[in-house]
Amino acid sequence: MYLLDANIFIQSNRAHYGLDFVPAFWDWLDRNYAAGKLQSIKKVGAEIAAGNDDLTTWAAQRPSLFVDLDGACGPHLTAVAAWATGHHFTPAAINEFLGVADYQLVAYARAHKMTVVTMEKPDPQRKKKIKIPDACNAMGVAWAGPFDMLRTEKASFVLK
Repeated sequence: MYLLDANIFIQSNRAHYGLDFVPAFWDWLDRNYAAGKLQSIKKVGAEIAAGNDDLTTWAAQRPSLFVDLDGACGPHLTAVAAWATGHHFTPAAINEFLGVADYQLVAYARAHKMTVVTMEKPDPQRKKKIKIPDACNAMGVAWAGPFDMLRTEKASFVLK
């Protein structure tokens, strides 16, 4: 099962798969959510809700796509936070990571054995920003890029 980062929604809408010109991508997300293959977390939904565009409207119409953290996440939140604070990252990088959805996303995926889907690329030497793939790698969480997910799931957006 896939757990989607905010950038999958936001950057897809702004670049590759705009709601206005590639509705098949968004239909694919709906179908795969309904099939139990993907979801995201409330904190990601809140990041999307902070916008003021067609994506904000789209996400607001799908509140169940964005799930709450549950009791299983507690120990994993602690472990991810300990990893972040115990490494070479700057205090600002740690504060940012713990304040946005990234930290919760990694912990939720770890608790539920899910694959995080993000457009971020690993950068383990970076000190001023904690990248989701680096946190996933450190915590034993699978991660993938969006095109990897789409290929694995054999998505096909064909014109009629």
